[in-house]
Amino acid sequence: MYSSRSLLFFFLPSIFNLLAPTMAQFDNRTCTSAAEYCWICSDTAGNYTPGDMYQSNLKRLFSSFSSDTRNRSGFYNSSAGQDSNKVNAIALCRGDLALDDCRTCVNESSHILLHNCSNHKEAILWGERCMVRYSYNVIFGIEQKYPIKFLPSPNFAENGQQFEVVLNPLLGILSEKAASGDSLKKFAAGHATVPDAETIYAFVQCTPDINQQNCSNCLKDSVSIIPGCCGGKKGGRVLKPSCYLRYEDGIFFDPSAAWPINISNPSAPAGPAPIPKEEAKKSNAREIVIIITMVLVAIAIIISSICIFLRMRKRRVKLLEVEVRENSDEVSLVESLQCDFETIKSATDDFSDANKLGRGGFGAVYKGRLLNGQLIAVKRLDNNSEQGDREFKNEVELLAQLQHRNLVRLLGFCLKADERLLIYEYVANASLEHFIFDPENHVRLDWEARYKIIRGIARGILYLHEDSRVRIIHRDLKASNILLDEDMNPKIADFGMARLFVIDQTQGDTKTIVGTYGYMAPEYAIHGRFSVKTDVFSFDVLVLEIISGKKIGSFRYGENEEDLLSYVSMSIIKLVIPLLLAKEKLTSGKNFPFNHVDEGLEKLEGGNTS
Repeated sequence: MYSSRSLLFFFLPSIFNLLAPTMAQFDNRTCTSAAEYCWICSDTAGNYTPGDMYQSNLKRLFSSFSSDTRNRSGFYNSSAGQDSNKVNAIALCRGDLALDDCRTCVNESSHILLHNCSNHKEAILWGERCMVRYSYNVIFGIEQKYPIKFLPSPNFAENGQQFEVVLNPLLGILSEKAASGDSLKKFAAGHATVPDAETIYAFVQCTPDINQQNCSNCLKDSVSIIPGCCGGKKGGRVLKPSCYLRYEDGIFFDPSAAWPINISNPSAPAGPAPIPKEEAKKSNAREIVIIITMVLVAIAIIISSICIFLRMRKRRVKLLEVEVRENSDEVSLVESLQCDFETIKSATDDFSDANKLGRGGFGAVYKGRLLNGQLIAVKRLDNNSEQGDREFKNEVELLAQLQHRNLVRLLGFCLKADERLLIYEYVANASLEHFIFDPENHVRLDWEARYKIIRGIARGILYLHEDSRVRIIHRDLKASNILLDEDMNPKIADFGMARLFVIDQTQGDTKTIVGTYGYMAPEYAIHGRFSVKTDVFSFDVLVLEIISGKKIGSFRYGENEEDLLSYVSMSIIKLVIPLLLAKEKLTSGKNFPFNHVDEGLEKLEGGNTS
């Protein structure tokens, strides 16, 4: 009825799951002689060139870990660099390790990893006391199940059956205890005694950036594969990027960290009392009927599942290519940006007013500092705003796909109950409006600085419209949405109102007009029709504000009150003259051809337009 090819395709995942423990056997070539350190260098992530920026960023990250004396948790995570040279790294010490020993282990481990995985853009090392890992991909807050390394003891337990009866619940109890840890430590150690035999000492640990459920799943999966890799042995290690465990018949960690666990009645249960022959026959008959029924039901379920699968496969085959191309990469990237709420809450001192930077349309913005010292800006959206929900989803989906020096960078997001957080890079100088409209700060913007800001905004808009993977119309470009870093480089922010265009689409329509009046193009404000010209109009208004230092709204000019666009259209020369006459105050004036401008102004003032 069904081809063997279809059936094989259906059952392949199960076959690979069964074979996984035997496919990832321990390789002595990737460990030191006594297995104090074991490592895996990725052969699929590509290589970096010795001496390039990737290597420099990697060494700088590891050096910052081992020299960080402020870290009290034993967990380090950070990133360095931009674009293709960006490196993400994590280091985690065993939960019972003293801080000095922790830093020493991280330092030694990073040197061993760099030596043995030189030029690899992704690698991981597990030591007896710590783990270090780096990648060009985002790795913080994501449960990683692979690669896996097994290290079984060479010696067998005296009573293998009873050893496992005690070991399994011991590891299960420790796993739940570790998973319930906080965002700084997910670690548990303990011991239990096998009757008339040895004591089992064990510890389990997760990287604290993953949540409780992911930690629990990671450890449970590790426990379940022990029989296939280390069954009957006195000790063993199962090592993964997000969690690892170890057990031995001798203590190998700080005794004060151990938690004594009583595994009651570990021996095999006694058999049932004898059953009379007649009752036994009836019981056997019932069991046979039940078994046959269950087999038939199982066969029916399998056949039905295959039929449903084949029917759905035919229906989806035409859409599959488009779905993978349009969704898979983005979904994976968006999931990789999810952050732990408690970590962000701690970074902002529980969203204290002292860390409050300001407030936008749908929530407040706070300054925060992560454990690795990195400064962040956190937008905490109001929990009673449907428009805020749409803005949150829109900003995450769009910014996850964008990367440009003139766009503010989204570092992550968080969803927990009613909480919705957007985490951005921290931009030191706040927004452009704090400079061009402020009587004290505007003097910091000479002509060269204003020109630099205009060029940077233009580059960011060009990237959104032409150079990014997708075409995006921002729809809310204004001075308060342009942030300035410490070098006064502009970064476009707030993509909550942005709309996605397909590459060959030139125009769109909307019934919901959003944005800021004064910056809106007339065809958008009146008819809801928007295109790349919508952003260009807003950019033109921004340029006028930057040059003039006046807001788009009404302002007084002599005895009259006018808006900026009307004022400019009536008398552009009156707007520019004050700037040109202040040339002696501009640091870049020596390169500006003021003599030609002055000559032109004299002709215009005299009525000569030749």
